[in-house]
Amino acid sequence: MANSIQTSITDTTTENPTKRRQLITDGHRHLEQPLIPGLPNDIAQLCLSLVHPSTLYSVCHSWRRLIYSPSFPPFFSLYAVLSSTNTNHNLPDNNSIQFFNFDPISSRWDSLPPPPPDPPLHLILRHPSFISRDLPIQSISASYRLILLAATSHSFSPALSRPLVFNPLSGSWAFGPPLATPRRWCAAGSAHGTVYVASGIGSQYNTDVAKSLEKWDLQNQKAMISNIRNKTTTWKWVKVKELKNGRFSRDAIDAVGWRGKLCMVNMKGDAAKEGIVYDTEKDTWEDMPQGMVAGWRGPVAAMDEEVMYVVDEAKGVLRKYDPERDCWERIMESERLIGAQQIAAGGGRVCVICGGSTELVVLDVVALPVRLWVVETPPGFEAFRIHILPRISRPDN
Repeated sequence: MANSIQTSITDTTTENPTKRRQLITDGHRHLEQPLIPGLPNDIAQLCLSLVHPSTLYSVCHSWRRLIYSPSFPPFFSLYAVLSSTNTNHNLPDNNSIQFFNFDPISSRWDSLPPPPPDPPLHLILRHPSFISRDLPIQSISASYRLILLAATSHSFSPALSRPLVFNPLSGSWAFGPPLATPRRWCAAGSAHGTVYVASGIGSQYNTDVAKSLEKWDLQNQKAMISNIRNKTTTWKWVKVKELKNGRFSRDAIDAVGWRGKLCMVNMKGDAAKEGIVYDTEKDTWEDMPQGMVAGWRGPVAAMDEEVMYVVDEAKGVLRKYDPERDCWERIMESERLIGAQQIAAGGGRVCVICGGSTELVVLDVVALPVRLWVVETPPGFEAFRIHILPRISRPDN
């Protein structure tokens, strides 16, 4: 039907030049219509920026285009690293990873532009030697960017020699600075616009790597990301205070940025853990408070680096950390949260990848009581990582 509609339009305008000119004129007039009659567009935009985007989206096309324009304050949306469920992950030359964005206003999934093709991105998720588990892909969000930091190649070596960075506001990928030691199965996180990579292993275990901590300051105004292979940049990784031991290289760990500190435990899951905290201002390591590590019974994320949330993956309970009492306060419980694998927090929402990986649970933690709903992944895909970042600009909407 779409083809017949298009053919009908083409035939009509071709046979009738006058009608074609009228359509073009009407289109230009539509684009020039004021956002609010009687007001200059810059004043109208200031007024409309106070209205929730979901309301503007449903009113008219000009307001819908406005909320996706670069000049309009961006609302938050969901970004996901997805894997095809219909692909043989064991093939070494097959990259099954794709990047998607879920727009909560239009309730639509869109694929992100592909990463730069040179060098090719070859990641492996599963291997016959590890039938019972997935090989980790580690990505973080920092300074409103999605950053792919670590993964494993088909030769069981680090798949990334430098980070891949997606900027939602420009809709483009770029490269970060080369890592001094590319690694995998590391601790990765961010705090105050600085990216941190700790511990991990390269192609083989190395004590120096397993104890190391490096940082990359995204706020450096003199630095620029390179989007051309081997281009020199002023952005670089800097080594800081190393860990006391290499016991944090046994799993892919989220280093959670919270109140100027990085909080991490030495393994995932519901088992008892060892926890440590890095003070980013003092460049020192300290033991994690007992209550914090005791309640770290699943994936953890911090809202605006101020409030930490954990989902108890065995019980399906969402909790919030109370630093005054050094305990995790129960917020709500749901069977849908059992088996939580990863969470992201931002914009008043906590988003959770649960057992099946094809359903994402969204929790409005600002509402009382907490509201819960489910977002399904695109057909044929399962989620491995999720992030909450500003929406992508779409001037053509």
